[in-house]
Amino acid sequence: MKIHLSAICGTAMASLAGLLREEGHGVTGSDQDVYPPMSTQLEALGIPIRSPYAEANVPENADLVVIGNALSRGNPEVEAVLDRRQRFTSLPALVAEEFLRPRTSIVVAGTHGKTTTSSLLAFVLQRAGLDPSFLIGGVPADFGRSYQLGGGRHFVIEGDEYDCAFFDKRPKFVHYLPDVAIVGNVEFDHADIYSDLAAVQLAFVRLLNVVPRRGLLIAGAESPALVEILPKARSRVETFGLQEGADWWASDVRSGPDGSHFRLRRRGREEGWFDLAQAGEHNVRNALAALAAAAEAGVEPGAAREALAAFRGVKRRLEVRGEAAGVTVYDDFAHHPTAVAATLAALRTLRGNGRLVAVFEPRSYTAKTRVFEAEFARAFALADRVIVAAAHLPGKVPEGQRLSEANLVAGIRREGGDAAFIPGVDEIVRALLSDARPGDRVAILSNGGFGGIHEKLLRALEATVRP
Repeated sequence: MKIHLSAICGTAMASLAGLLREEGHGVTGSDQDVYPPMSTQLEALGIPIRSPYAEANVPENADLVVIGNALSRGNPEVEAVLDRRQRFTSLPALVAEEFLRPRTSIVVAGTHGKTTTSSLLAFVLQRAGLDPSFLIGGVPADFGRSYQLGGGRHFVIEGDEYDCAFFDKRPKFVHYLPDVAIVGNVEFDHADIYSDLAAVQLAFVRLLNVVPRRGLLIAGAESPALVEILPKARSRVETFGLQEGADWWASDVRSGPDGSHFRLRRRGREEGWFDLAQAGEHNVRNALAALAAAAEAGVEPGAAREALAAFRGVKRRLEVRGEAAGVTVYDDFAHHPTAVAATLAALRTLRGNGRLVAVFEPRSYTAKTRVFEAEFARAFALADRVIVAAAHLPGKVPEGQRLSEANLVAGIRREGGDAAFIPGVDEIVRALLSDARPGDRVAILSNGGFGGIHEKLLRALEATVRP
């Protein structure tokens, strides 16, 4: 088939493009915002990207058009498809019918940790010789791409609670036919489609409702909003966490520059020590969920130990982008206060006397609202210095609901932090350069391209040490 993907540069859409190509379909695509890592992945596949959105981008002879959830009525490509009466669908619906129905579907969901958990699980299954398929909302370092069409029966898919498309407002993950579902945690997020925490919980209840009786739900025991809805599950339930009483319990957790170490107890049975190259308690929880799902697939913890230690992480999740003039620059996707706090706490475990500097671009819809202003202030107070950039396209949030960068800076200062509002990327780079010290760790936190700030900063730092 000839398939066109409108909004092809989204992490899931770019992954779908790769899967469709591997199945032999002809793929074209278009998008408004084109930036790595998905743009480079598509370039490597030889899939041209047309930009910006336009009616002419959609081939009239396309057999099917996949419309991304960022597009709505009024978009020229949407209007062209409707006017022509072309066949169209959403990403989740196509993935379910084309790839998941004939396989064992393992859906990794939750407010935080989905990408790392699904990447780690896919890696464990791969190392065990099960040759899984996967579609992940990021690029695992060990695979070098966000998708794989394997020969095994398991398909690991990152399950997002965001809606499917302008014509299907259900959460994406209800399409994914879960034989096994991991839900790591449930918190309020996506303020553009969910009114409150209860609405988010209802979305996850819908996921629980489509796990078959013979299936398995793997749930984070330390998430109160998740624990509250667990009685709604009709399948088997196994819990995981860092507190005694969880079915999969990590005790004696140690986190430092060489990663994390913990003792695993499975339903009270000692499984021994495990090593993980990634620092932070949040990554230990991700590892527990992956171990539980791997066991359901037939890979016992002892057989997964070596893979866990060898896992190299995911791009844009505490990824070291480079070091120059003694300053290490990290890239992280965190855009929710819980994720920000986890990222900064993990960086605090690393050795060195340098400062921890956080640079934050409010970019997701929720991050651009005032709903988490106080929580963001507390989270960023973990850093020695914070720079808040101008919110990306703030006009998408109603004026009375928008985040105030000035108020966020004032809140961080009230929490004891050192913070400043510096709107633009070039100004931020100059400010960092004027105060950079060897040993500093600079964490760039954004769920978008952030104007290429990582490379701009590294180039500027390199220029200071050239003879």
